[in-house]
Amino acid sequence: MNPRRCGDSALLVELDGIDQVIALYDALAADPPPGVTELLPAARTLLVRFDPADAGALAVRDRVSAAARAARPRARTAPAESPVVIPVVYDGEDLAEVAALTGLTVPEVVRAHTATPWTVAFCGFTPGFGYLTGGDPRLAVPRCGESRVRVPAGSIALAAGFSAVYPRESPGGWQLIGRTDVPVWDLDTDPPALLRPGTRVRFVRAGDHA
Repeated sequence: MNPRRCGDSALLVELDGIDQVIALYDALAADPPPGVTELLPAARTLLVRFDPADAGALAVRDRVSAAARAARPRARTAPAESPVVIPVVYDGEDLAEVAALTGLTVPEVVRAHTATPWTVAFCGFTPGFGYLTGGDPRLAVPRCGESRVRVPAGSIALAAGFSAVYPRESPGGWQLIGRTDVPVWDLDTDPPALLRPGTRVRFVRAGDHA
């Protein structure tokens, strides 16, 4: 772990990988150090924002360092809150390509995607776009060779060991395996993002969920 100052009111904590980021995020979210106002996880870093009027950078750094030493990656079988259930129609343009890349059949790809719970590790790219980790490792496929100009909102995708739900129409280069009608970004709700860091997600085939 390597915490670095990031301006006057934040620390950027560099970690070994996504499991360590999630573990530290969980620890700090459960017991925030005094003065900490926001935690922003990414693939290998965690940005810790604090109010300088309430806490000094050294004090926050000491608390973050202690939390990092004690944090342990989350066990996949650990009890947690009920997951967000997302029904999916598995008819994506890249579903056959994903099957070919993984050596699985199309039904096996669907079973692998639905059998294992996922967790939002961090958000980025566009508002409401959550990078989901913890799924079946066989589904770790590369991005498409060429990005699409338009990916429809609600598209379910895979890339580099992550899964995601496109929150709105946008360009994108992930492998598309299906689609959902569940809105994951809605400015009329509070908060607008359905999938936030730490949220557990369970994908099901549309029609299988009562």
